[in-house]
Amino acid sequence: MPTESQQQIIDKAIHATMARFTAGLSPSALMVAYADWAQHLFSSPGKQALLVEKAARKAARLYGYVGACSGTEEASSPCIEPLPFDHRFEDPTWQKWPYNIMYQSFLLKQQWWSNATTDVRGVTPQHEKAMEFSTRQIMDMFSPSNYLLTNPELMNQTVSENGQNLVRGWHNLLDDWQRTTGGKPPPGTEAFITGENVAITPGKVVYRNHLIEMIQYSPVTETVHPEPILIVPAWIMKYYILDLSPHNSLVKYLTEQGFTVFMVSWKNPDADDRDLDMADYRELGIMRSINTINTIVGKHPIHAIGYCLGGTLLSIAAATMAQQRDNRLASMTLLAAQIDFTEAGELMLFINESQVTFLEDMMWEQGYLDSKQMSGAFQLLRSNDLIWSRMVHDYLMGHRSEINDLMAWNSDATRMPYKMHSHYLRQLFLNNDLAEGNYLVDGKPIFMSDIRIPAFVVGTQQDHVAPWRSVYKFHLLSDTDVTFVLTSGGHNAGIVSEPGHPRRHYQISTTTKDANYTDTDTWIIKNPDHEGSWWPELVDWLTQLSSPKTTPPSMGAPDKNLPVICDAPGTYVLVK
Repeated sequence: MPTESQQQIIDKAIHATMARFTAGLSPSALMVAYADWAQHLFSSPGKQALLVEKAARKAARLYGYVGACSGTEEASSPCIEPLPFDHRFEDPTWQKWPYNIMYQSFLLKQQWWSNATTDVRGVTPQHEKAMEFSTRQIMDMFSPSNYLLTNPELMNQTVSENGQNLVRGWHNLLDDWQRTTGGKPPPGTEAFITGENVAITPGKVVYRNHLIEMIQYSPVTETVHPEPILIVPAWIMKYYILDLSPHNSLVKYLTEQGFTVFMVSWKNPDADDRDLDMADYRELGIMRSINTINTIVGKHPIHAIGYCLGGTLLSIAAATMAQQRDNRLASMTLLAAQIDFTEAGELMLFINESQVTFLEDMMWEQGYLDSKQMSGAFQLLRSNDLIWSRMVHDYLMGHRSEINDLMAWNSDATRMPYKMHSHYLRQLFLNNDLAEGNYLVDGKPIFMSDIRIPAFVVGTQQDHVAPWRSVYKFHLLSDTDVTFVLTSGGHNAGIVSEPGHPRRHYQISTTTKDANYTDTDTWIIKNPDHEGSWWPELVDWLTQLSSPKTTPPSMGAPDKNLPVICDAPGTYVLVK
C-alpha cells in the first residue's frame, strides 16, 4: 500500500495531467457549481414556472417578429436589442431575412439562459456567477455570428471575393497552429524588439540579484527633484508596459518632468525558482531596491509606484515599513492594484479551494505557472473580443489585425514560481488576509491602516482584472490622504494613457484622512469628468510632495560597490 505522501504525489500527478486538457481550470469546481444550481432550481417550482412563462412570452415575441417580417425583408423594429457592449449584430445586413430571425432567436435564448442561471434561491453567489459565466461562454460559442452560413457579412464577403477570404483564413489558421506548437509569438510581434523599438528609454542596470535587475534611467533635465521614483511593475508580465514606445512611455514622461526614475525588472522564473515566495519578492525585489536607491541618491525619501500585482506587493512592503518605523517612502502610487480581493471581478470565479488546489498541483509538477496556462482564464473573461471575434476576423474574413506595441507586450508574458503563486492565491485571493489584518510578515500581522504616507490610487473603468470599485476600497483600509483617479480604458490601456491619446478622460478627487467615506456610486456622480490624460495629475501631485530641484545623482555608485552593470533594458527582460 502506498504511504500517505505517496498517495498525495499520485493525486497531484493526476491533477497536473488533467490540467493540461482543461487550461488549468478545475472540472470539480464547475461540477460543484452546476450541482448547487441544478438542485436548487429543481426544488424551486415557482422559479421553474417563471422560466416556463418567460419561454412562452419570448416564443410569442419571436413569432410576432417573424410575422412582421412576412413578405418583407426586414421588420420595423426588433423584438430584443443586443446588450450595449455586444457589437456582433450591428451591420445592417443582420436586419435582412433570414439573418434577422437567426440573431433575434439567439438573443432571446441568451436572455432566457441568463434568467435561468440567476436569482435561484439558495445558490451561493460564487456558484451563481460561475453558472452564469459558463453558460454565457457556451452561448457565445453558438452565436450565429461565428459561422459562415449564418453570418451575412461573411457570406457577402465570400461571394465578393470568390472565397479568397477563406483561403487566407486557412493560411492564417495554419500559421497560428505552427506558432503555437513551436512556442513562437503571434504574427506581427516580431516588429517590436525589446531594446530596439520598445523599452528604449536610456538607462543603466545598476543592481542585480537572483530575482531582479534594477534600472536607473538617465536624466534628461539639467536639474531633478531629489526624491527619486521607484516603479514596481507586476511580475506576471515584463516591466516595459511602462516604457513602451517613446510616445507612450510613462518612464520617459516622468524623466522629462525632472524626476530620477528607477525600475524593477523581474526575472522570468524557471523550475529552479519553484521555492521563491512572496517574502522573497518583497525582500529581494522592493527592499533591496530601496536599499540600492539610498546608496545612490542618499537619504532622500522615495516616491514608490506599484502596478497591478506590483502595487499589492508595494502595499505589503509599505505597511511593513510603517510598522517597523521605516520612513524611507515619501508617497505611494497604486496603479490598478487591489488590497481587498472580495470584489476582484470575474477572476474570482476561478478562485476557490478546488481551483487553487488544482493550480497548486499543476504548478507542483512544473515548478511554475506558465504564461499560456494563465492566458486562457483572461481570454475567457472577454471571450467575444479575444476568442470568437478574433476567430471570425482571422479565419473566416481572412484578415490580420495590425499589432501595436501594447499588443506585442501582452504576448511577452512570464512564468510565476510555484510557492509564490500558491501563497498569493491562498493568502490574498482566497483568504483575503491582507485586507482582514491576517497577512503575516516575519511572523507578525501587518495592517494597511499603518500606512500614513500620501497615496495616489488609479482605477480603470473597464478593468476585468482589478475592477475599479475593488481598487477604490483602499479608502476603507488606509488611514492617510488618498487621491483617487478613475480613468477610461481597461487594466492596461487605461494606465498607458499618455497626453494626446484620443478619447481619454478621467475623474479625480482627494479624500483627507479625517474626511467621511464616500461610496463609489456617490463618488462617480459627485466628481466631474476631465478630458485627456491623468498623467499630468500624477506629476503635479508628485511635484507638490517633492523638494526643489537639484543636480542629478550619478548613474550607480561605483565608489560604493554599485557599478553600472549594463545598458537598459538589461538581460532579465530578454529571457523567454
